Amino acid sequence: MTNSTVRIDGNTLRLPGGVAVRFVRTLRLPETGTHPLPPGLGEFPVRRVADFPDTVPEEWRARGGVMLPVYLREAMWLSFAGTLEPAALQVGVGKVCAVSGEPWSDRLSRNPQNYVVLPRQPWLDGINSGKGTVRQFVAVPLGLGATVEGQVTGEEVWGGVQLQSFPLGERELAKWREAERRRSQQSRARATTLPTGGYGMPAMPMAAQAAPAPGAPPAPSPRAAAAMGLGVGGSMHQEVYEDDRPLKSWAEEPAGRVFVHLVTPPEWRRITGEAPPPSPVDRAAYTKAGLPWFDYYDQDATDLAPTDTLDAVQPVGDWLGDDHEPWQPPATGQVQPLKDARGKPVEDGDW
Repeated sequence: MTNSTVRIDGNTLRLPGGVAVRFVRTLRLPETGTHPLPPGLGEFPVRRVADFPDTVPEEWRARGGVMLPVYLREAMWLSFAGTLEPAALQVGVGKVCAVSGEPWSDRLSRNPQNYVVLPRQPWLDGINSGKGTVRQFVAVPLGLGATVEGQVTGEEVWGGVQLQSFPLGERELAKWREAERRRSQQSRARATTLPTGGYGMPAMPMAAQAAPAPGAPPAPSPRAAAAMGLGVGGSMHQEVYEDDRPLKSWAEEPAGRVFVHLVTPPEWRRITGEAPPPSPVDRAAYTKAGLPWFDYYDQDATDLAPTDTLDAVQPVGDWLGDDHEPWQPPATGQVQPLKDARGKPVEDGDW
């Protein structure tokens, strides 16, 4: 078991090695067709399990980590903005790798690749379905068989999301830092001859979060919570990039890991005493507001091929039925092309 070096900075998880992860609310896509990347609707609030020992379920205390509230069939994506140094990040959904479909491992693998490379991978919206697409992360309860975990393993035991980070090895990290230092010096030298102006990725629109409810959190006896996991929804244009470094460039041991519990809104209120975020706005209103959608492409990166395991995962609509409102596709010009602090430690546990 690793030491407790994961921290919360606002709603951002900071893993050792400089990895930053935010969980972003978003529109749920139709389960037919392939779509551009939907924009964000605000961050999910993230809280430490250890801060609510009297109200979280016993097994959650044993696993440690953090928790966040999700509605049934709500979609999310993971943002890695703010990650400054190279890192290999494993992303598990019910302890099934979201990149390879293989069981959760404490080692990096390249055959198949079981991690994303940061900061090259700016975000991850779903499981790798290959050929430049992912299948959207969608929250569903355990027990129906609709989660990725249930479909791949035949059981639903863990739920939630698991994160584990690996930095570069000491020698490779020193080389990278020296190269960055030289690049920074060259950039400063050029800055005196270039016009000023911003360059980079447009900020994702974020909605205001709900304010915490007044009063102290309730303190009833812990009970079993309605466990949630991640299934898949619609397909979108997004590549999961192949690592262009040798596997030996990375540290052999993970620097940090964290278990992210998914909580239903009623359980969130009971456990924390806070109001959960409001349900996402409907699709027609969001499209009418003219907020941008995105198409991200990195011409120097190679997309990972799909795995048979993840390719066979079926959408949650096959279990829960189709409850989509009429779909409102983005208008012409609404899709934008992109590219071309310390806090309290989060406790790790047994999982």
